[in-house]
Amino acid sequence: MKDNSLPVEYNRFANETIIEERVSNTINLQAIAQEANELREAALKRLSRTLVDLEPVIEQVMIATMARGHVLLQGVPGTAKTTLCRTLAIALGLDFRRIQFTPDLLPSDVTGTRILDQQKSKFVLQTGPIFCQLLLADELNRAPARTQSALLEAMQESQVTIEGETLKLPEPFIVLATQNPIEQEGVYRLPEAQLDRFIFRVNVGYPNRESEIDLLELQEAAPTELARLCNTEQILRIQNAVSQVFGKREMKEYVVDLIRETRQHRDVMLGASPRAGIYLLRAARSRALLHGKDFFSHEDVQAIAHSVLEHRVIVRPEAELSGQTVTTIINEVMKAVPIRGVG
Repeated sequence: MKDNSLPVEYNRFANETIIEERVSNTINLQAIAQEANELREAALKRLSRTLVDLEPVIEQVMIATMARGHVLLQGVPGTAKTTLCRTLAIALGLDFRRIQFTPDLLPSDVTGTRILDQQKSKFVLQTGPIFCQLLLADELNRAPARTQSALLEAMQESQVTIEGETLKLPEPFIVLATQNPIEQEGVYRLPEAQLDRFIFRVNVGYPNRESEIDLLELQEAAPTELARLCNTEQILRIQNAVSQVFGKREMKEYVVDLIRETRQHRDVMLGASPRAGIYLLRAARSRALLHGKDFFSHEDVQAIAHSVLEHRVIVRPEAELSGQTVTTIINEVMKAVPIRGVG
């Protein structure tokens, strides 16, 4: 008799040993899902004490982290983007480094270089700040393209090449980059190839009135030390479980249909790439796991669609002049794609 409760397709000739092993794996995944959900709730509770009105941003960054993805945080100065990265690294127990990107920053300032050791009379490797688990690339768009490209290999392959020698980066390796959307002088536009490496672009806006009052009162209170909520082993365990989160074929078809619809929209000059579909699927699985589920649905896909797609879709200039935005386009795309396999 077919067991529809298990997230695998069983062949009727499968033996009992294989079935028992798959059942065991399912139980382990459920336990990890519960563990991930508890971590998400604890992080939101602890970090919201110092990061006022940023719960949605915190959750998005955690989803990306468990999906092994990098995040571009976009917002005006003074909206706690840097503080968010620093406190999240403490809460997750990750080795944290920060690079302030400037126009005179060199690629070797990011990755490292070989320097002459006069005592040993030979060149030795001096690694750069990129050798960490969580890297904050602050004001990434202030550095020229040559320096920005130093991050590409690291973000895609989790490795860097220094003078012909390839070195692996620590695990997990996550880049959180910030950029100011209103700056026009002294900044360099991020190339499309680099934007596509970010699983999410998250907009960090102003807090509402009540939250801003709470923020002022928070400055009068004595600072509290943030406790570590997990360790590297726990994060790696959750990251490895993301790919095991079950999804029906209809859900994968739904992801592909969303991606293809962005390319067909009348107001879009450049739609999302196949990599966007891979990231959308991975992020949906990560979100489901962090919400205590061992399967993902269209609700998980829709919850992170804007963060995955908005920085990958380029609107036609004439559509922008008429007031069309990428946010409304993604909304129209989600309305246009039917949801199958529900119920």
